[in-house]
Amino acid sequence: MVDQFVGTWTLIASENFDEYMKAIGVGLATRQMGNLAKPNLVIGVDEAGLISMKSETTFKTTEFKFKLNEECDETTADGRTTKTLVTLKDGKLVQQQTWDGKTTTLEREIQGGNMSAKCVMDDVVAVRTYAKKA
Repeated sequence: MVDQFVGTWTLIASENFDEYMKAIGVGLATRQMGNLAKPNLVIGVDEAGLISMKSETTFKTTEFKFKLNEECDETTADGRTTKTLVTLKDGKLVQQQTWDGKTTTLEREIQGGNMSAKCVMDDVVAVRTYAKKA
């Protein structure tokens, strides 16, 4: 169930994110904004099972809507257009993005009341930690 992920989450820690953005091909100016941004991640599910993930920062708000196990098109916050598949595996929300012959995986899980997002591109791993807003 994705219910445990539903809510508003605020970024409280970010490790190695600049290296991850470099690995996926994000330019310097966008990386600088990405490193400064402290996004709120708003996750919701509608009656039809459509899941929305909205990332809100002072710079930009992006929203991605999807159904579990159904590949769809996503335009990422850094402007990539990807084929994206989101699955629920062992309690983790696993988002796989494919574009230009590349693949990255974002794995979200709830640990100790916080949500961790592990971002993997080849041998580069970044971990972002979010706290749930009351």
